[in-house]
Amino acid sequence: MIKKSKIPSSNKVNVNISSSLLAAVQHRCEQTGDTVDHVVQEALAKLLGVEHHTLFQVSTSTALVQGVYQGCVTVGQIKTHGDFGLGTFDSLNGEGLMLDGYVWQALGDGKVVEPPDCTIAPFWVSAEFEADRSGVLSSVVSWADLCGQIDAYRQSGNLFTAIRIDGVFDEIHYRVACKAAAGEDLVMATSHQAEFSFSTCSGTLMGFWSPVYARTFNIPGYHMHFLSNDRQHGGHVLDIKAKDLKIQVMDANNIVMALPETPQFLSADLSIDPTKALSKAEGTQ
Repeated sequence: MIKKSKIPSSNKVNVNISSSLLAAVQHRCEQTGDTVDHVVQEALAKLLGVEHHTLFQVSTSTALVQGVYQGCVTVGQIKTHGDFGLGTFDSLNGEGLMLDGYVWQALGDGKVVEPPDCTIAPFWVSAEFEADRSGVLSSVVSWADLCGQIDAYRQSGNLFTAIRIDGVFDEIHYRVACKAAAGEDLVMATSHQAEFSFSTCSGTLMGFWSPVYARTFNIPGYHMHFLSNDRQHGGHVLDIKAKDLKIQVMDANNIVMALPETPQFLSADLSIDPTKALSKAEGTQ
């Protein structure tokens, strides 16, 4: 009879590895900037045939609408749950962008910085991005046109989709949330956001499509952030024009949520329907 090894109920497993494997892991981290957790999880997933089609989410969209902006997770912790995603920072201080394992913070003054791992965030969605399908968008004339073209790459209206789009944007228009004052809800906080427009700018759109039924915990429809290749510009996408964009999409059929235990979250009224407020705040109405 084969005796089964008992796996601890926590997410931490202590194992002994050879010095050569440890050196290889450390070398990979130095080359890529990935964390040890990320490298090990990626290797185990490939070995065991586990598809990384999981979205990891911190907090809920309804909490944001109600003004629950207090940070509850660190950038360092976010990095252990994927290499791709978006979010925001404590008190809505800018837009969060996660690409190829690096996290960037687009600020209201137009600057983009790489925040330290101790920086805290109140809301985030991330994934280990692995494309299921890809293609080329030959011509995009508006945000609405882009959304319509991405629709053709989605397989179902009931699954979540992670989307990455790379190329040169003839025109890109985006906004950056400015730090919210105490007591402001999401609509009030985004009413004085900073907006920016650039022409002929190379970069990446990263984001997600979420089903309508997810509106109480995620942002329904498309939610995309932009990061320029030179890491000097970035924010929440409002409109674009471009040609020959490379698109990659990943189906996500598993959602993992981490809910804050802050006093603000525990006492917030999360029973409301946030759809109208989200549409206004996200610039879709």
